Amino acid sequence: MPHRHPPQRALHDRSETAVSYLAAALDRIDDTAGEGAKTFLAVHRETARVAADHSDQLRARGIVPSPLSGLTVSVKDMLDEAGQITRAGSVVLDDTPPAYQDSPVVARLRAAGAVIVGRTTMTEFAFSGLGINPHYGTPRNPFGRELGPEAGGRIPGGSSSGAAVSVSDGMAHVAIGSDTGGSVRIPAAFCGLVGFKPTARRVALTGALPLSPTLDSIGPLARTVDLCAQADAVLTGEPNAPLPTPLNLHGLRLLAPTTIVLDGMDATVAAVYERSLSILAAAGAKIVEASLPILNDLHAISARGGFSAPEAYAWHRELLARSGAQYDPRVRSRIEKGATLTAADYIEARGLRAAFVVAMTAALAPFDALIMPTVPIVAPLFTEVESDDDYTRLNLMTLRNPSIVNLADGCALTLPCHRPGEPPVGLSLVGAAMHDRQILALGRTLEPLLRAS
Repeated sequence: MPHRHPPQRALHDRSETAVSYLAAALDRIDDTAGEGAKTFLAVHRETARVAADHSDQLRARGIVPSPLSGLTVSVKDMLDEAGQITRAGSVVLDDTPPAYQDSPVVARLRAAGAVIVGRTTMTEFAFSGLGINPHYGTPRNPFGRELGPEAGGRIPGGSSSGAAVSVSDGMAHVAIGSDTGGSVRIPAAFCGLVGFKPTARRVALTGALPLSPTLDSIGPLARTVDLCAQADAVLTGEPNAPLPTPLNLHGLRLLAPTTIVLDGMDATVAAVYERSLSILAAAGAKIVEASLPILNDLHAISARGGFSAPEAYAWHRELLARSGAQYDPRVRSRIEKGATLTAADYIEARGLRAAFVVAMTAALAPFDALIMPTVPIVAPLFTEVESDDDYTRLNLMTLRNPSIVNLADGCALTLPCHRPGEPPVGLSLVGAAMHDRQILALGRTLEPLLRAS
């Protein structure tokens, strides 16, 4: 699948068809030397072939429902599809009945002509930023994989781990993931992809297994900003919305905060981030590096227990009582922390979060976007997350920056900003609530500069 040229071009000039795109995706999924078996929990071979053939027939008659028509799309295993069990990467839900109807997200993808190729693996119940799944296996990050198993390998990031690898390995043009604290943007950054977290209210969460309804959102991963923007338009019910117009870099004001988000950066991320800021400044952007004291309030919100643990515990409480031994112990322990929080803790956290949203919206108002490293470290090796202590430490570090956006009720795009041969590094562009089109427009503006770096 082309890295720079839009895949729709080949459909338009008939050098590819939806059927040929699907065949190539299935070949990659079935490659025994590849990551397909660990990336997909279900592959929709027959329904995908019917959808691809239907897309080609419509195109032959001049009917193209959306820019996603004929493209292969994977969906995360927490979205309902009619006839499929929504397991959310767990074995605990194996005996639940299949969904009786598509979630609105899946229904909109089908109506847009997307060819849904299968369901991707994830951290169990989406509760980690690392992407490890002990039940079904974890696909390897594409970076460094050519060195072979003896060299170990890097984690893909999570919780939308399979989503990222499905795109990086050419098993799908677009992947749909969820993002509660970075679960679209983390694997996108770790795997060298574009990922978009929309303002949560823009994409319906009905038919999506919840982690934290306060913070959950659904967004796309792809190789380009354009594909993410086109997928976002489908997910929000505007399948033929025009791509946002790129902006003029000269005079753009970008806030680069120095509070918290740069703490603990590894040498690779630090070097790539500084280089990226220099590139944007040289192209005419005004980079304002400044402290942002409001970010210190994150500690107060976390001290009250946050939202993921108590809201997840409310959903999982009865299931844990019946089948707790079947959970990934690392996921179970995080959910069960919700049992220790009081109603007063939760109410206080909601008040602190509401104040944080107001303060962040005001802080962003003078700027076109906030920019920061998506994740302050490169993807860890599998061997670096083997102990529980290291797992916890690296998970918290991985989630820290992206979770700011969910708490602020904002939107964010992560762009790859590393050079070929370097470990993947993501640069985040962050906007306030409902500034999604502006952030996507900015992403279209900056993407060529960062890719050329």
